Amino acid sequence: MRIICVWRRESDYGRTVEEWLTEFERRTGVEIESLDPDTREGESICRAYDVVEYPTIIAIDNNGGVLSVWKGRNLPTFDEVNYWVMK
Repeated sequence: MRIICVWRRESDYGRTVEEWLTEFERRTGVEIESLDPDTREGESICRAYDVVEYPTIIAIDNNGGVLSVWKGRNLPTFDEVNYWVMK
């Protein structure tokens, strides 16, 4: 299981996403992988999973299949993401 958040730190939503990621880790003990879409790895993930809107959080199974995707500034609840972490 892999949970990835694709976002740009230097953006108008950057602080909100950073606070969400920090609070998620504090509450669950799980760190979500964070990628900048302007890096080589970030660009590769964006192409592979058709990410065109930021922030985007993707839950990916061990075979690379998408389990769930949350796009845009309305970030999911911690429980929605934690559901996939616990699987």
